[in-house]
Amino acid sequence: MATNFSTTFFAPELYINNGVKDISFYKNAFAATENLCFTNDDGSIHVAELCIDGAIFHVHEITSVNFFSPDKHKGCTCCIGLFVPDVDAVMKRAIIAGALEISPAKDYDYGYRQGTIKDPFGHYWQIQKKI
Repeated sequence: MATNFSTTFFAPELYINNGVKDISFYKNAFAATENLCFTNDDGSIHVAELCIDGAIFHVHEITSVNFFSPDKHKGCTCCIGLFVPDVDAVMKRAIIAGALEISPAKDYDYGYRQGTIKDPFGHYWQIQKKI
């Protein structure tokens, strides 16, 4: 899906440890497509641009002392909110692909169905939809 770069949009950059060669989790869990991928001489990922239904994000190896993968400090600084039509199906697919369920999907009084997973690289994703 082509993105209109003349409008403002949010594209998170998720940091992974150096040496990671397989990011197929995102394809398997979220049906992400790979727009581009630059690899290092050893075949590890330098940076990849992925897209989930038009929502772009990047997976990038650590190249600065100012950026960390979540396992560096045993946590992460944000949770990526992914709005989808079927929360339960995406949660199930992500868990089968290797995610850890943090909280199961359920309906909340504030009008959302949400569940949280942690991907194999330590990033938290809140899978959600308005109900």
